[in-house]
Amino acid sequence: MNRMTLTAALAAFVFTLIPQALVSQALVSPAVAAEVGGYISPPFFAADEAAGELPPVGERLPENPSIAAMNEPGNQGGELRMLMASPKDSRILVAYSYARLVCYDRDYKLVADLLESYDVADGRIFTFHLRKGHKWSNGKDFTTEDFRFWWEDVANNEELMPAGPPKTLLVEGEPPIVEIIDETTIRYSWSKPNTEFLPALAAPGPLYIYAPSKYLKKFHAKYADAAELEAAVKDSGQPSWGALLNRRGNQYRNDNPKLPTLDPWVLRIKPPADRLVFVRNPYYHRVDLKGQQLPYLDQVVFDITEGKLIPAKAGAGETDLQARYIRFDNYTFLKQSEKSGRFKLNLWDDSRGSNFALYPNLNANDEVWRAINRDVRFRRALSLGIDRHEINQAIYYGLGKEGANTVQALSPLYKPHYQSAWASFDTSTANRLLDEMGLTARDDEDFRLLPDGRRMTIIVDTAGESTEESDILELIKDTWREIGIDMFVKPSQREVFRDRIFAGDSIMSVFFGVDNGLPTADMSPQEFAPFSQQQLMWPKWGQYLETAGKNGTEIDLPEAQKLADHLKAWRESTDSAARAAIWGDILQLWSEQVYSIGTVANIPQPVVVASGMHNIPEKGIWSWEPGAHFGLYKPDTFWQDTPRELSPVESRLQ
Repeated sequence: MNRMTLTAALAAFVFTLIPQALVSQALVSPAVAAEVGGYISPPFFAADEAAGELPPVGERLPENPSIAAMNEPGNQGGELRMLMASPKDSRILVAYSYARLVCYDRDYKLVADLLESYDVADGRIFTFHLRKGHKWSNGKDFTTEDFRFWWEDVANNEELMPAGPPKTLLVEGEPPIVEIIDETTIRYSWSKPNTEFLPALAAPGPLYIYAPSKYLKKFHAKYADAAELEAAVKDSGQPSWGALLNRRGNQYRNDNPKLPTLDPWVLRIKPPADRLVFVRNPYYHRVDLKGQQLPYLDQVVFDITEGKLIPAKAGAGETDLQARYIRFDNYTFLKQSEKSGRFKLNLWDDSRGSNFALYPNLNANDEVWRAINRDVRFRRALSLGIDRHEINQAIYYGLGKEGANTVQALSPLYKPHYQSAWASFDTSTANRLLDEMGLTARDDEDFRLLPDGRRMTIIVDTAGESTEESDILELIKDTWREIGIDMFVKPSQREVFRDRIFAGDSIMSVFFGVDNGLPTADMSPQEFAPFSQQQLMWPKWGQYLETAGKNGTEIDLPEAQKLADHLKAWRESTDSAARAAIWGDILQLWSEQVYSIGTVANIPQPVVVASGMHNIPEKGIWSWEPGAHFGLYKPDTFWQDTPRELSPVESRLQ
């Protein structure tokens, strides 16, 4: 039996071991990986290989590449078109590509990806093993030097990171001990557990602890020729070499075509542009069971257009895969357009704790409103004053799950009362709670009055990004009228919206619910406790914690402090059962205190999939954190029946 026949037979054998209902990434053992030889290079690179501009595929892959198993091993070639609303959306492909040191599999368990393997001891010592022979997209070796450079010369350089290393790398202010064992082995250790380290590496916007050192050293004052660097800074228009390096080296921004990457596709057209083109990475580290180098698709193209037009363009067949900028209120139109046969419309489960949630600002500058927002009776009354069933039927055709902003039933941490607590429509109890607060005085229109005599009109700040949002607020306004509370909606651009909340000028805001409604015990519960300024219910407390007390205000509400204490205890725990118990304490307190007011969850996310596309699940979970939306399903394995022909300019390396 020759080598190629053996490879095919082995691939077929491994493939039979994978349940056909499972459209999941599988990482084959190193022993099997060693046998899958005779790697198949994409035809896309044939001319470059023939001209000697690229080495053979066997020399481009790591010695032990990652092997992806899937239901339908595919054909190489073609172009994936997507619609985006801004050139800044180039970063979305970093999330969708989902090439990480470690990543979540479909069971939301962390597995090695760019890494060959990793070891964890006591939750505080992390040893990473790189793939020998792994290369950046420019053909330079990916080694521990790229980690050393980032840690010593970037993260700990005041010119580049004035605030010091990222917070995730500090355990109670303690940075890691970073040990370079050899060219492919590196160790990070702390004296206490760092439970958020690996999840941060697997995030949709990941914690980068490495950088393409050979490329970036020419912009670093420690390594570059002083005169050449000064000239480069001057030509770039940047104020300093540090600003230049940060601008050229931002891996998540994905807007520098010259920046080497480990992702499956490499940017070829620099933003801003109306059309962003990404071509396949010749040194990408994954192959399929047949030995074909991934990704299957030669190109990904982002066509930039007005966000409001994207649903219509998707319905007209101008995209091959689209969920971003499409909402459930586009479903009826897209379902009608599906009859054209150009695409199939799938409905995925949404992972958020609530599709729409209200956030009373406990750090509001208005002293009267701040005191009222901090009274749990008020928050409970507002929640009881919402008719979620009406919202579900009128807006979502009864397809959603009515309840609080909390974890969903698919999470192993879920308990029914987390979702039902203070979430029924009960105006009688709501009125009683408000009366107990002493809010009994009313004006001539029967609206309650604040203690200072003002009408109780809640100004709800909104980014105003969908008619769905305004329709729901109108329904809530009607039912809040029954408990003597008025509402005024204040729309603004998202940046202004957030600035008002951060500054304390907002009384209440509306936004999506918690991102991760599907957590496991080993995922951080930080969304349910003060930790970040980005949290709309307590931005100043979050800022205080983020800046180690330099900005913001200290937590001065006992129940909120308990949540912060629970989060600290979770971070210090190394036992999964103990973490689950801490999660239970957090979720119980969260449900009792109603820090955010949920409405309806698990609203189906429409996903437009062009006819002839493969390996995109018909039923999936639309989750940003964890999962990176399409990233969990590994777009490097998506392929087309009939690959779309590429234009001559874009069909070769540039």
